[in-house]
Amino acid sequence: MPPSSPKATMHDVSRLAGVSKMTVSRVLADPDLVSESTRNRVMKAIEQLSYVPDRVAGSLSSRRTNFITAILPTLTNSNFADTAQGLAEAMRPADYQLLIGYTMYRLEEEERIIRAMLARRPDAIVVAGTTHTKAANEMMLRAGIPIVEIWDTPEHPIDHAVGFSNYEVGRAAALHLLALGHRRIGALGSRMDSDAKDLRGESRLAGFTSVLREAGLSDELVIRAGQAPVSYDHGALTLGILLEQAPDVEAVFAVSDISAVGALMECHRRGIKVPGDLSLMGFGDFDIARQCVPAITTIRIDAEQIGRRTGELLLQVLDRSSAREYAPAAAVNVGFELVTRGTTAPAGKPR
Repeated sequence: MPPSSPKATMHDVSRLAGVSKMTVSRVLADPDLVSESTRNRVMKAIEQLSYVPDRVAGSLSSRRTNFITAILPTLTNSNFADTAQGLAEAMRPADYQLLIGYTMYRLEEEERIIRAMLARRPDAIVVAGTTHTKAANEMMLRAGIPIVEIWDTPEHPIDHAVGFSNYEVGRAAALHLLALGHRRIGALGSRMDSDAKDLRGESRLAGFTSVLREAGLSDELVIRAGQAPVSYDHGALTLGILLEQAPDVEAVFAVSDISAVGALMECHRRGIKVPGDLSLMGFGDFDIARQCVPAITTIRIDAEQIGRRTGELLLQVLDRSSAREYAPAAAVNVGFELVTRGTTAPAGKPR
């Protein structure tokens, strides 16, 4: 687990903000009772110090609470739900329970959830993603509990990591389309200039465009529109933008099967034959991708395995902690699989 450093106290916050401890307590309990200027000073001091209010009795310092915090982008995505299920199943035999928060792809919301969860003394934190705000990073580094970042393989994890390389997923998608002989190739992603950012999807696009450039092709057909999380509407919208820009596009990679399904439906509406006129592939291997006609070529991730491997890793780390043994950082790469189905085919005559 990450090394712990002295935790900030309410006294530290009050001293930095220039107010009494009672005022700090009021800001945390009922901020409307405090003037806006005072409230802002206190919150700024809390952020600077990475202060986490302790809402659990101090006597718990030597005992476990037997719950694990899991912070996910959304629960409407079946893959993240499967990860939570796998984690819960792995931890259940040791009588651990999950306390789940979801961020809707907003880093500021992730920071708020981490602060709120740490106040309840979880035995470990599992967080989807490897990019965090400065304050969130500091809180997790100083928490003194196991931290597991999932759904990616960071070069420098906070503590432990379980996932796969989203960058390599994007590269695999581009290589597949190139191997089929396509040269006018596009991709569908979401905007990165809003509060909600799909950082893992953007990493897939980065891997995808790197292969296009290596092949001497332009990445001008990589479309970023709409806001995360992506949806069926997002797929239809971004494909429409792409077709306006490049009616002769031959192949498209969507950062999610959900977006790919929307794109496929838009092709049906426009009379574009898939894969006769356009090859299409997605990511995630969602149920609906298998049920589409034609079924969607995709990159399969074993989402439940990510949760299960995370739970198994945590049980080992927590067991060592109980025995006061050092648990070295671990990185588990679960890999991914290219699944070819009916929406991709060798390049034919241009439309």
